[in-house]
Formats: sequence, C-alpha cells, structure tokens
Amino acid sequence: MDVLSANLLSFNEDLRGRTKQAALRVIYLFQHLPRTGEAAIIGKQLLRSATSVAANFRASCRGRSSAEWYAKLCICVEEADETLFWLELLGDANIVAKSRMTALQKEYGEILSILASIRKKAKQQSKS
Repeated sequence: MDVLSANLLSFNEDLRGRTKQAALRVIYLFQHLPRTGEAAIIGKQLLRSATSVAANFRASCRGRSSAEWYAKLCICVEEADETLFWLELLGDANIVAKSRMTALQKEYGEILSILASIRKKAKQQSKS
C-alpha cells in the first residue's frame, strides 16, 4: 500500500469514527429530550439525519464505483446540514438550552465543512 492510499484509508477511518461518535451524542441528546410532542417530532428528525450522516459515510467508503461514492457523499452533506437545522430548531424553540447545543452544533458544522469540501474537490476533479 502506498503512502497516499494509507493516508486516505486513515482519513476515512477517522471520519467514520467521528461521524459515528457524533451520532451517538445525538442519540444521547434524544434520550434526554423533554417528553413533549414537539420535542419528539424534532428529536426523531434529528435522530434520523444524524445517524444517516454516519451510515451513508460508512457506505460511501464501501462504494462500488466513483459515481456511487459521490452519490453517498452528497447524501452525507445534505444530512449533516439537516442535522444542524434540527439542532438549531431545538435551541431556538427553547426545547433544549442553546448552551447545551453549542459543542454538538460545532461538531456537525465541522463535519459538514469537511464533507462539503470533499464533494467540491471531487466535482472539480471529475470536470478535469
């Protein structure tokens, strides 16, 4: 295995772990939401989008083609952005204290930036 392949493998493993840990944090948050209708609805949406980021990034690493990899990556970007939206909504609706959301929002913001950057570079490379 050459250095580039080893670095890519290490990067993928790191990001797989990071997205999984972030999803676990969302699961923990969901378990501690107030028992209200609006918290349940928003919480379930948050849970779906956060776990989707982790699951789809994992699937992208096993993509059978570059087109499949890119499609899964695009889903990851959309779901990470949606996760940020639901986190913001929980805070803005005063369902969860905004101060409790800061670290998780920062993490999903960073994950979104990384994934969007990868997607942008891949799109540029496919045009060349």
